[in-house]
Formats: sequence, structure tokens, C-alpha cells
Amino acid sequence: MRFLFDNIDFSSSSGPNSFGRKLAMSLISQGHSVNSTDLFDVQLSFIQASQKSAPLLQRLDGIYFNSDQEWKALNEPIKKTYEISDGVIFQSKFNQDLTEKYFGKKEKNTVIHNGTDLTAIKSISPVDIPDLDQFENIWSCASSWRPHKRLSENVRYFLEHSSEKDCLVIAGGSPDFEIEHNRIFYCGNLSWEHLISLYKRSKYFLHLALMDHCPNVVVDARASGCQIICASSGGTHEIAGESAVVVKDMDWDFLPFKLYDPPKLDFTKKLKTGVESNLNVNSCAKEYVGFARSVIK
Repeated sequence: MRFLFDNIDFSSSSGPNSFGRKLAMSLISQGHSVNSTDLFDVQLSFIQASQKSAPLLQRLDGIYFNSDQEWKALNEPIKKTYEISDGVIFQSKFNQDLTEKYFGKKEKNTVIHNGTDLTAIKSISPVDIPDLDQFENIWSCASSWRPHKRLSENVRYFLEHSSEKDCLVIAGGSPDFEIEHNRIFYCGNLSWEHLISLYKRSKYFLHLALMDHCPNVVVDARASGCQIICASSGGTHEIAGESAVVVKDMDWDFLPFKLYDPPKLDFTKKLKTGVESNLNVNSCAKEYVGFARSVIK
């Protein structure tokens, strides 16, 4: 099958672009083509389409609902693509429910959770940093830090649930909460390979973000062997695995609210576990092909 990937930058490390690059490589390895001819069987537009050049699949990883933003205007180009698309791929069931609340239901749609490159992860060794050898358990978290990612809550959870033999390593740029503590380390932005190396050294991965849709960091951390600790809001718990600890988050009626003013969590309120999902990007790619064929036949 000949794919046209639209509205994506393969050189970027941001969430949709990073996943798109892995998906494209997997499709090519399975005998399909991506952006290599002038004729295409299907156009896969990430979030919104630049134009329609073939039967159009829209891959949605979220829409705007932050009441501190011009959310209606920001959603307009996404909605236009939604309306002209021949099928929609949602990252998570949460993403589907949210989008259908704002845009209405689409006849042809599916939920396909993000996958990752398990072969590449297997080839990466755990990080070797002597300063970490003194600790029994490594906890980690990673993000492009913004208020709704709840870095302060990640730190608070670690301090309340860890032992003196544990440490927390925080990766990612622009942390909006910093604390001086002999068991907490900030390491800034890391490459994907270095993040995987950190995850493979970690026992726990914290992701208490508010209303995240399908975070790649959770997929990667879980594929690296971490137990996930996440909030119940959004779609994160859908990919966190059966061993996950899911902390009860705010209830939401899908109405716009101040996303960057997240409520504090009550760590005593935990749900059972997360949900099992397929982590392999190759399986994910096969689902994309299957859905594309069902739409264009």
C-alpha cells in the first residue's frame, strides 16, 4: 500500500512526529511505501490535512479544550479535516469520546494505541551512571514540562511512596517545578536512546499528567520494563498495562476548563490497574493498513 504522510516532520522529536517516524519505518519494513511516489492509495494526515490528495485518514491525538486558549478557533482546522476525512484513527478511547463530543460521530473510525520499536529498545543497555549505584530503586519521569504534566505531583508522589534507598530522575526540558533534594536529579532533555536507557534502569515510571491522550513516554517506559504510575484522567491508563498504579483524578464532563491549573491528587484514592495494550509498532502498523484497506475498498 502506498501511503502519503501529511502534516508531519520526521526530523522532529515531538510526540506525533516521533510516533509517525516509527510508524513509517515499520510500514516500509513490511513492504509498503511512504511518501516515495506521486501516486498514493491513502493519505494519512496527522491532526489536520494540508490538502486532500487521496482517500484521507485523519490521525487524531487530541483536540483543544483549555478555556484559557482560543479553543474554538484552534479546533476549526482540525474539525474541517475531520469533516472531509474518509476515516479517523483515534489514539485512545478517551480521545474518541472527547472528539465525538465536540465534532460529532464519524461513520468510519477506529482506536489504535501508539506502539514503539521493541527491537530497538531491546538493543539498548540500561544507563551506567555510578552516582545511581547507591540506590536500590530508580524512579523516573519525562516530559516537555507544562503545568498539566504535574511535575510537582510526580515529585510529591515519589517523596511520599519511596524509601531512603530510592531516587527519582527527572528528564525533559523547562521543568516548572524544581527542588533541591539528595535523592532527586534533573537531567534535562535526552535523546530517545538515552531515555530508553534510563527507563531500562528504572523500576517505576511516574506520569500523573492531567488529561493526556496517549503519551509516547508511557509506551516507551512500559516497553522498557517499568511499572507505570499514572492518573486516571485522559487515555494514559489505557496503555499503562495491568501492573499499573492508577490514581483517581478529577471527573470531567468534557466542557472546556483551565487545563494549566490542575487540581492536586489524593494519592489514597487508587483504581485497580491500568489496561493491557499492544506495545509493538509493527502490530500498530498492521492495524493502520487494515483500517486503511477497509476505508478505501
